[in-house]
Amino acid sequence: MGIQFLQEGSVFHLQSGNTSYVMKVTEQGYLAHLYWGRKITGIGVERLLEIKGRASFSPTPDMDQLELSLDTLPQEYPSYGASDFRTPAVQVQQANGSTVTELLYDSYRIVSGKPGLAGLPAVYAESDEEAETLEITLKDDIAGLQVILSYTVFRDSDAIARSARLVNTGGSPLKVLRALSMSLDMADDRYELLQLSGSWVRERHIHRRALVPGMQSVESRRGSSSHVQNPFIALLSEGATEEHGTAYGVSLVYSGSFAAGAEVDQFHSARVFAGINPFDFSWLLSPGESFQTPEAILVHSDQGIGGMSRTYHDLYRSRLCRGTFRDQARPILVNNWEATYFNFNADKIESIARAGKELGIELFVLDDGWFGKRDDDRTSLGDWFVDRRKLPNGLEDLFARVKNLGMEFGLWFEPEMISPDSELYRNHPDWCLHIEGRRRTQARQQLILDLSREDVQEYIVRTVSDILSSAPITYVKWDMNRNMTEIGSALLPADRQRETAHRYMLGLYSVLERITTAFPNILFESCSGGGGRFDPGMLYYMPQTWTSDNSDAISRLKIQYGTSIVYPVSTMGAHVSAVPNHQVGRVTSLETRGNVALSGNFGYELDLTKFSEEENAVVKEQVELYKSIRHLVQFGDFYRILSPFEGNDTAWMFVSKTKDEAFVVYVQVLQEPHARLGRFKLQGLAPDKQYVLEGSDSVPYGGDDLMYAGLPKPQFFGDFASKIYHFRAV
Repeated sequence: MGIQFLQEGSVFHLQSGNTSYVMKVTEQGYLAHLYWGRKITGIGVERLLEIKGRASFSPTPDMDQLELSLDTLPQEYPSYGASDFRTPAVQVQQANGSTVTELLYDSYRIVSGKPGLAGLPAVYAESDEEAETLEITLKDDIAGLQVILSYTVFRDSDAIARSARLVNTGGSPLKVLRALSMSLDMADDRYELLQLSGSWVRERHIHRRALVPGMQSVESRRGSSSHVQNPFIALLSEGATEEHGTAYGVSLVYSGSFAAGAEVDQFHSARVFAGINPFDFSWLLSPGESFQTPEAILVHSDQGIGGMSRTYHDLYRSRLCRGTFRDQARPILVNNWEATYFNFNADKIESIARAGKELGIELFVLDDGWFGKRDDDRTSLGDWFVDRRKLPNGLEDLFARVKNLGMEFGLWFEPEMISPDSELYRNHPDWCLHIEGRRRTQARQQLILDLSREDVQEYIVRTVSDILSSAPITYVKWDMNRNMTEIGSALLPADRQRETAHRYMLGLYSVLERITTAFPNILFESCSGGGGRFDPGMLYYMPQTWTSDNSDAISRLKIQYGTSIVYPVSTMGAHVSAVPNHQVGRVTSLETRGNVALSGNFGYELDLTKFSEEENAVVKEQVELYKSIRHLVQFGDFYRILSPFEGNDTAWMFVSKTKDEAFVVYVQVLQEPHARLGRFKLQGLAPDKQYVLEGSDSVPYGGDDLMYAGLPKPQFFGDFASKIYHFRAV
C-alpha cells in the first residue's frame, strides 16, 4: 500500500495490494488519468499519456500545443464548457448565468488513514495503518470554485474510495448543477457493461452488453436507489468469466437518485462515471460553503467477476457495515407477515413463536399491523403507538410472552411514511413531501415524510426511540414502501427546491445515525418493499437488508445470485415461505425452499403452527444445519459456480477463510428427460488438502479433484429440485 507523488513527470501513483492507479498533472495544469489495473512498478509511467491531434473539431486550450484537446485528454474530473464535449463530472452555474468552468491543478496532500465524509455514509479504516488518503485540489479562479478530489487506498483491499468536495471560494453564490463522485477515462472501449436491474420482486438481475458508441447508463430518478437499477456498474474485458478476465467495478455509497454509466466517444475511449443523478438536482453554494459528494468504491480484478465480488464482500462486510452485529453470526428468525398479514392478536403471535421455539428458531419478528388502527395498508403510518385492540396489554406483554419462551423479540417499522388517514397527518399535513397547490400522489395509500425538515427528523427519532425503549427489542426491520413524487419541501425557498431529494437523504442518514447509535444492541435490517434500497449507503447503518419481497425459492436464485455481484451474503435476508408462494404462486418442496434460504440470513415467513410432523422434522434439520454453517455462510468466501441467467441449473458455494470447510448449494429448475450427465467444478478450495463429504462414508476428495475434475451433476426426479454438499478438510 502506498501513495507516491513523483516530482519528475508530476505523477501520482496509488498502490494497494495488486492494483495501481496513476494520474499525471500536464504542463497546462490538467489532471490526466493514465492507468488503473494490475500493479505496476511505475518506472517511466508518465509515458502512458500520449498527446496526439485527432480531429479539427476537437478544439485546443493551448495554442502552443495544438495537438492537446480536452475533448481527447483522459481526465480525472472533467468540467463543462471549456472544449470537452463529453459528459462532465461537474457543472456549476455562476452569478453571470454561465456554466463554463476549467479546473486546473493547485496542490495535494497525503494523510494517513481515511477521513470520514460529513453527513454521509462511507467505508472506513479502524486505524491509520490500514489506509492512506490523497487529496488533490483543483481550482477555477474565475468561477471562484475549488474541487478537492479524495482517493483512499487500503492495505488489505484492492479497492479505491473516491469522492469530491466542491468549495465556493468566490464572493458570489454558485449553483451546483452536477457533482459526480467519480469520473475517469479508459484507454479504449473493448468492454462489456454489467448492470444489476429489475423491478419490485425481481431485483438485481444481471445484464451484460458490449459497449457501443454513445451513452450507456443506469439511473434512478425515484428518490431512492430503487428496485429498478442498483447504484453499481462494472466494465468487463471481452468474455470475462467468474474466474478469468478483467473486471472494473464502480459502486456508489448512496441511497438516493443516482446515475452511473459509460460514454464511448468518437475515438473509442470510454468515460466511466457515477454520482448523484443531475436530473432535477441543484445545490445553492454560498461563499465559503462546500458540497460533499457521496463516495464511489472502485475495484479492479484480474481474476474475473468473482475476484471483484469477493473484494467488495470483504470490504463492505468489515469496513462499511458497523456496530455490534458486524462480526456476529445472525439469529434464525420467524416473521409473521405472510402468516397473518394484518389479522392477528397476542395469542396468535405467541402460538407462532412457541412453534418456532420448538423448532430451534431464535428470534420472533412482529411485522406490520401492531400500531395505530392498522387493519390494512390505508391508515396509521406515522402513529407509532400500540393498537390496544390487537394487543390490549401492549408490546410489553407480548415481549414477555415471547421472552418466556426463550426467544428474542423484533419489530417492524416504516418511519419515513405517513398515511393521510392518521393522527399525524391531521395534525401536520405540511410534513409530507408536496408542492403547494398540486395534488399529493399516493402509492400504497401513503405519502412520504419530508426528512429534509429537522422537526420531522426529531419526531421520527423520538417516537421510534420511545417504542424501542419500552421493551428489550433486539431486532428492527426498517421498511420504506414507495418512491418520491411531488418532490418539494414547505420550508425550502424557491431557489433550493431542487435540493429536497438530497436533503431528504442527509436527513435520513442523520436519523439512522442517531437511532442506531442510541440502540447499539439492536440488529437493524433495512427494507424497501424488499430490495428497493439495497445499497451501500443503507448498509453503513444497518448491516443487512431484506433482499426481496419475493420469497419464492426459484425466483430467489437470480435475485440472490445477482445481489452477490457486489454485496456480501451476510447482508442478505433469506426466508422460507409458504406454498403456493404468495408472490408467484409456485409450489416448491420445503427442502428446496430451505436450501436456497440457507444462503443468507436464514429465517421463516409463514405460519409454523400449520406444519405437519413430517414438515417439523425437516425444519428442525434445516435449523440445526444452519446453526452449524452460518458462520461459514455469513463470513466465508462466496463463489458462484453455475449461473441461473445462463442455464437450467444454479450452483454456488461458501469456503472458510482457512480453506478447511465448504458448503455447496445446487438447484435444478426444470426436469429434463435423458439430460446429459456432466460434472460441475468447485472453486476456492486448497488444491493440496483432502475433504470429506458430511454424511458420506466415501473416501476423501482431493481439493484439486473437486476444482479441476469436479463432482457429478446430481440426478433429480421432478422440477425445482436441489442438493447440498458440506465438506470438511481432514
